Amino acid sequence: MAKGKQLYGLPRGKHVFGTVRVGEKGQIVIPKEARALFGIKPGDNLLVLGDDATGIIISGPEAVQDLAKEIFKNMEE
Repeated sequence: MAKGKQLYGLPRGKHVFGTVRVGEKGQIVIPKEARALFGIKPGDNLLVLGDDATGIIISGPEAVQDLAKEIFKNMEE
């Protein structure tokens, strides 16, 4: 399985894949190593979250599936 660059002192399972450039249309290219590691294929949907203080998170939508289920469960109670 592909791995990002390992930096001294970086915890196991944490990766640095390098930098990306934002194109004229606001698009970025996810590095090949990251796509391979996380199984990202053309046509996949990704969830983009943002926080003013910490920045942007790009994740698979399944990352919030359990949270959404818990929210709906609590709404029913």
